[in-house]
Amino acid sequence: MYTISKKYIIARIWHGRVPCSKAQAYREFLVKRAVPDYESIEGNPSVYILERREGDITRFLVISFWEDIEAIKKFAGEDMEAAKYYEEDKDFLLEFEPKVKHYTVTWMSWKQRR
Repeated sequence: MYTISKKYIIARIWHGRVPCSKAQAYREFLVKRAVPDYESIEGNPSVYILERREGDITRFLVISFWEDIEAIKKFAGEDMEAAKYYEEDKDFLLEFEPKVKHYTVTWMSWKQRR
């Protein structure tokens, strides 16, 4: 079980793989369907989508940030380690990883560019 100080936030990291031919459509799906679902939960300040092409596969990392465990459970359910999937995922993903990873964010820096 997690014991996290209220002064830190939690990063929830999910990984998925899709064929490169479907990467753009999957990105659009994530932005239009999944991200609004994350953002609908109080306690979710941001979501990042990262992509990496490896041959004919595109890997996606979705990193969402959460203010506390309760907010994560509102999104994911009581088993907050379980990956959350959408019906449309079956049209894109090569496999369904059962679990996500959570990390405590202990330091963060973001330099604003003019």
